[in-house]
Amino acid sequence: MTNIVVIGAGVSGITSAYLLSKQKGNVITVVAKHMPGDYDIEYASPWAGANVLPMSHEKDSRWERRTWPEIKRLATEVPEAGIHLQQTILYRREKDLEEIRKGGYNFDGLFAEDPWYKTLFDNYRELGPSELPAGVASGCEFGSACINVMLYLPWLVGQCRANGVVFRRGRVGHVAEGAGLHHTGAAADVVVNATGLLASQLGGVRDAAVVPVRGQVVVVRNEAPHMAAVSSAGDAAAEADGEVTYVMTRAAGGGTVLGGTYQRGRWESQPDPNCAARILRRAVALVPGLVPPGAGPEALDIVRHGVGLRPYRDGGARVERENVAGVWVVHNYGHGGWGYQASYGCAEDVVALVGEIAALA
Repeated sequence: MTNIVVIGAGVSGITSAYLLSKQKGNVITVVAKHMPGDYDIEYASPWAGANVLPMSHEKDSRWERRTWPEIKRLATEVPEAGIHLQQTILYRREKDLEEIRKGGYNFDGLFAEDPWYKTLFDNYRELGPSELPAGVASGCEFGSACINVMLYLPWLVGQCRANGVVFRRGRVGHVAEGAGLHHTGAAADVVVNATGLLASQLGGVRDAAVVPVRGQVVVVRNEAPHMAAVSSAGDAAAEADGEVTYVMTRAAGGGTVLGGTYQRGRWESQPDPNCAARILRRAVALVPGLVPPGAGPEALDIVRHGVGLRPYRDGGARVERENVAGVWVVHNYGHGGWGYQASYGCAEDVVALVGEIAALA
């Protein structure tokens, strides 16, 4: 029997707990400051779009490659998970091509001209010249998926509970303290650190490479005919402030998420109304089908404004094992804006690392 404590109840932590709970002999407790149903600036998972737009470069694509088949399966076979399939269109602006070709773009490999993920999606195609808006050099289309996080996170919790996982609220000051928080009262054999942005503050970790990337969005009741994103906002002043443009409709009445911003190092929790107005205007320009013919942003029916902090890590996500103060820890954090679309691949690695630790005992 292996006692495991998972610290963190975002998508990375709960998916790790879920896959671990499928392994015979694992007894799992999830301990977290925030749980599904909470909305807090520190807790990124409820704010996510959350769609599948591959953001890694090919050399780091293994987690997204391994996650997509499961997301697609859930969308087609498990409607209660709150995921649906939807076409996606990506546009690469002419003025962004030089930076995209250097590979130093904010969204990493997403807007690459010859992306690795063209073999991931069955119906990937490049757009023809007649399909491109003014100022756009090229684009692509493929069938992807969007997750209604308000349904999906509770569904994941339910799968965990069905497998005996216990959820407890709590604050953890040092990662090694997690070993003493197992619901059985016995010491945990392994602690899984899935604390996201708070890995920058957690004792025994204090990862200075973890920084917030602020995302401001507007959720509307209007439904988009497809998901879309463009490589930049198209306005120099907006881009200087880290503004970007994307549109994604969540499954099962979850509304359409209009974005947004990609503001590195910013912790502000309150939405900027001027930024919100620009988001609405750009969304309608990108996907005119959001509103009736001839209508503008005034036809968007707003549900709420929101701000979330993506848990970005310089150097990429950290998925590895480490002994901290005599406690075995498996880290799974630093996913930035792609936590959902890499969640199963990373959690599979967590399961393997926990197995390695058990073999050492």
